[in-house]
Amino acid sequence: MDEDQNGTSSGNFLAPSEQAVVEADIPDDVSYLEFHEGTLTLNRWNKSQIERFFGNQIWKWDDRSRLWRTLANQYSRVQKTLRERLVEAPLAVIDCVPRWQSVVFSRDDTKALRVEQQQALESWLEQQNGIVVMPTGTGKTEVALQAMKQSRCSTLIVAPIRDLMYQWHRRILQALSYDAGIIGDNTFHVKPISVTTYDSACIHMPKLGDRFQFLIFDECHHLPGAIRADAARMSIATKRLGLTATLDRSTARFESSLELIGPVVYELSIQEVRGKSLAEYDVFRIRVHLQQEERRRYDELATTVAMYVYERRQDDESFQWQQLYSEAAEDSRANRILIAHREKQAIEDRAAEKLRVIDDLLCLHHGTPIIIFAGSNRMAREVSMRFLIPCLLSHCGKKERLDYLDGLRDGVYPAIVANQILDEGVDIPAVKIAIVIGGLASNRQSQQRLGRILRKTGDERAILYEVVCQDTNEVLKSRKRRKNDAYSRTRHFKDNSSGDRT
Repeated sequence: MDEDQNGTSSGNFLAPSEQAVVEADIPDDVSYLEFHEGTLTLNRWNKSQIERFFGNQIWKWDDRSRLWRTLANQYSRVQKTLRERLVEAPLAVIDCVPRWQSVVFSRDDTKALRVEQQQALESWLEQQNGIVVMPTGTGKTEVALQAMKQSRCSTLIVAPIRDLMYQWHRRILQALSYDAGIIGDNTFHVKPISVTTYDSACIHMPKLGDRFQFLIFDECHHLPGAIRADAARMSIATKRLGLTATLDRSTARFESSLELIGPVVYELSIQEVRGKSLAEYDVFRIRVHLQQEERRRYDELATTVAMYVYERRQDDESFQWQQLYSEAAEDSRANRILIAHREKQAIEDRAAEKLRVIDDLLCLHHGTPIIIFAGSNRMAREVSMRFLIPCLLSHCGKKERLDYLDGLRDGVYPAIVANQILDEGVDIPAVKIAIVIGGLASNRQSQQRLGRILRKTGDERAILYEVVCQDTNEVLKSRKRRKNDAYSRTRHFKDNSSGDRT
């Protein structure tokens, strides 16, 4: 640390300035707070002065630039400290950081908020930093649009995928008559109101972190992480709103979300709005069995994998299955075991009996739009070819996706099949039937898929079918997926090739 920065006279904290800073022109009793590459810099303070004002946790001395430096998301804290203690400040501090501006919307076509939406908005407005947790279909977007309308400041909306980015662009144009800028998908058009993706945000935030006063993180459970979190860390935004339908409090990612966005200010469960803002629904779990050859091969692969794990743990009690993925690149046996594991997963994921159940359900609900959720791209393609329905995957183009969704809405396509692309956020037609034939074990994915069919249309009831292979790992995944109140009244069916059903 450098002790040579001087200045002991009492100073004050001046209004933000656009003045270009030239070191030679700075008066001896003035210091500048600036934004630089996703960080804040402060000059002319010595170590003891920094520690007296801020402690020793925020600022770090940058010996190359000979400046104090901290992450941009500390701006509110730094600003508050300087304003509260300006009489004690060793130097007058000129704030050159923010480049945001006020925004005027020419038209307001936002929807009137329902009771729970208004409660969410008011809860957020109390501190203008925090996370709103509401089930899919309850109108989190409308809450965010109202927050934007009331804030009237430079705003960046961050979405997990391009489809959602463009969806936000359309909603802002429809509701507020504002043609937002787009940052992402080979486009870099920055405006006071802009939309982007998490990946683009963390890439461009070093240059844009001082441009937006308000950050909205859609599906904010995607934010925590070594790289994506930079979208929040490198921004000076003083207003932050996180939107999600699911929030896992049991992981470190939850604590990171609180640090980067703010506390959970409002939370609503599916049960609270079931049959009110959301449709009433039923969940049916249909058990199927592997065919004889599938069962033989599945058991053979399961034994091979189990023996490998047993042998490894005899030598190393701390061995975890996740280590296999890194070891497979250098160890031929580990690679063979990983291939066997994936083949075992493929058997349960693409069991022949699942196709027969899908056939039955398509006939049962003939004339009603249906979404089929697969557990892999390969299974999604098999279902698509077997039943001649569109297959919606992550690499499908924007026009192709819109065509599929519009076709489902207009009755051109009786059903569509997708892997994970429709799990969250993307607006889909008022579909009331979903068939889940594979997926992750997470509560988040199960709630999001259920939420796809819960948008209320009259008194129509929604139905989710979960097709599970008996005596496979899918049973365990299903049990984990159903550890939330949304699946509390699941009804169970047994389906086998003999036609015996209960």
